[in-house]
Amino acid sequence: MTIKVTDADFDKEVLKSSEPVLVDFWAEWCGPCKAIGPMLEELSVDLAGKVKIAKLNIDENQNTTIKYGVRSIPTMILFKNGEAVDIKVGAGTPKAGMAKWLESHV
Repeated sequence: MTIKVTDADFDKEVLKSSEPVLVDFWAEWCGPCKAIGPMLEELSVDLAGKVKIAKLNIDENQNTTIKYGVRSIPTMILFKNGEAVDIKVGAGTPKAGMAKWLESHV
């Protein structure tokens, strides 16, 4: 199950996580963001215990959005040991490709 993160708990939930965290920067009005939501939910179940998947609403959490230079959405940033290690922009990656990408970082 994906979790929601905010500016307030980003440090605790993402940067201090013992497992890698994929953060999906999204917005309610973004069609492609909504389109990949179900895939991310499935991946969060498939990869439970290996990768945590979090969603951050850019409209409600602008400090974190600005800090990581997110300019278009969906943007997915993979964090490991408190550092941003990889990034994907856009909704064009199929589930199998996204799973392979994530598993390459665990």
